[in-house]
Amino acid sequence: MTVLDTLAAPARFDLVVKKSRFLAQAIAIDNAERAPAFLASVHAADASHHCWAYRIGGVYRSSDDGEPAGTAGRPILAAIDGQHCDRVMVVVARWFGGIKLGAGGLVRAYGGAASECLRGAARTPLIELTQIAIFCGYEHVGAVHQMIALFAANKRAETFTDDGLHFDIELPRDQVAALQNALRDATRGQARLVETSE
Repeated sequence: MTVLDTLAAPARFDLVVKKSRFLAQAIAIDNAERAPAFLASVHAADASHHCWAYRIGGVYRSSDDGEPAGTAGRPILAAIDGQHCDRVMVVVARWFGGIKLGAGGLVRAYGGAASECLRGAARTPLIELTQIAIFCGYEHVGAVHQMIALFAANKRAETFTDDGLHFDIELPRDQVAALQNALRDATRGQARLVETSE
């Protein structure tokens, strides 16, 4: 599984191609509602274009901001994906230098500026969390509590039932199998674990 990163701090990268200046600026973004505010904050009145893209999990958008269709927003988004980033927005401002770059040149310039911006950025890995339900009889409550603490899982809820306890927890997806094995050993196969999030 590829581990995705987000940005630990805002980043920027300057590129000049045939007298046109491309300034890429990137931030970590956790919801789409923040995108317009970031775009407004980096807007330069004298720039010809402000092309951008963001990815937040399965949600993504991009804009060519007046450049020929597909020559700016999509290459920026491809750079985000190519650098294995998530929860990231990149805006690339262009100051036209008087020499036309053509569609291929624009794709390379916008995508390249975004890619180099992210490549040089301080990054932090995203840990994919999942929700788990654990069902156990009262005789195994102590062992289950111990396993939840051992795996540093986040206990979200604990519900008493007629035949035992139901825990809702959250932990890194890559630890689910290890927790399942530990629970099986600690409860002699009596505790049941069900992944409740996709």
